[in-house]
Amino acid sequence: MSFAGGCLTHPANAAPARAYQRAELPAISSNRTTAVALATKQRSGGALRRFYASRGYRGLWASSGSIGKQAETLIGFLASADLDGLNPASYKVDRLRHAVQQAQSGDPELVAEAELALSTAFARYVRDQRRSKVRMTYADPALKPKKPRPETVLRAAAFPKSFVGYIADMGWMSPQYVRLRTLMAQAQRQGMTARALARLRLNLDRARLLPGPWTHHIVVDASSGRLWYYEAGRQAGTMRVVVGTKETPTPMLAGTLQWAIVNPYWNVPTYLARNRIAPKILAGRSLASLKMEALSDWSETPRKLEPSSVDWSAVASGTQEIRLRELPGPSNSMGRVKFLFPNDEGIYLHDTPDRDLLKKTDRHFSNGCIRLENAAELARWLLQKPLRTTSKQPEQAVPLPVQVPVYLIYLTAAATDGGVAFREDVYGWDQ
Repeated sequence: MSFAGGCLTHPANAAPARAYQRAELPAISSNRTTAVALATKQRSGGALRRFYASRGYRGLWASSGSIGKQAETLIGFLASADLDGLNPASYKVDRLRHAVQQAQSGDPELVAEAELALSTAFARYVRDQRRSKVRMTYADPALKPKKPRPETVLRAAAFPKSFVGYIADMGWMSPQYVRLRTLMAQAQRQGMTARALARLRLNLDRARLLPGPWTHHIVVDASSGRLWYYEAGRQAGTMRVVVGTKETPTPMLAGTLQWAIVNPYWNVPTYLARNRIAPKILAGRSLASLKMEALSDWSETPRKLEPSSVDWSAVASGTQEIRLRELPGPSNSMGRVKFLFPNDEGIYLHDTPDRDLLKKTDRHFSNGCIRLENAAELARWLLQKPLRTTSKQPEQAVPLPVQVPVYLIYLTAAATDGGVAFREDVYGWDQ
């Protein structure tokens, strides 16, 4: 038997009492959440006030009225900010940790104080992490990073279903950055040389330029010869790619994919027309046997030229330029499809009939463009449906339903069983 409110009760009546007590818990939690929201409203100002006002002053770190475990995760990141090339002392980690500890009392004022302190530190940390001195060519100026506003950082963090997971995964940064940050921790523990640490730091600075996985985008790494694509906070796929040689490197470039071109022509670069095609013609080959045609100029409406009218000796010597293009078909260098994003470098992503190069460990064989291991798979993701390639009509332009950013990067650092290693610096950009 037990007492409730001074009255003697029997065990048979105890179950309803326990159920009543359980029912009170959400109400208590709701009251605490309301009190914290009111305290947050009273204490917030500026950018923080704008963010919290947009969500009814509900807590981000204290969504249920008390500070969650994501606070300790953030504090851990701040305390190890030297891995990011930042100064942990600038985030006043001890003061922040003390505020979180004080909030454990449940006092709404102290919880609100810790809530706002965490959001302030988080917004500043994200801003600092994304700052890079590395030069990237932005074919689409809209992709050039801007200093993130605090409310923008916080709104992005509040979007995923799991805020705890977002913080734990460092979801505001590229998975490539998170991987390299982990390597930096390993490198410091292993006592790597200052030169190796500087090289790793350069890789980190390049990765800062990449968006997080919540941005719909593609990343191509010209060091490893690999492509990744991301959406909704996760990696949606990956594949091998062939990238530029040492002499014709794939540039550090960001642009926006807009079109798929089915049955593409391949416009032969001038230097290849001079160094490879013209000597073959002079040796007795015909343009028809090479499945190519000569054109009058580089306009959209060029005239076809008779091969016999071209001075191939002048083309071979470099005193005359000629536009050549390879006709669509199974052996075309572009394969069945290419993906275009406007840029001055003449770079695009495309299918390839030369599958053997994709099997190699070192895949630096192209003239700068990106040859895809599985163009059909990427097309399905970009177009949100399978790509139809049955028609033989050349140069069929298919607009993408959603334009997708693509980032061409160069990351030489890699994890090994022994810790941290570097791939060969093919382009010499790590010097």
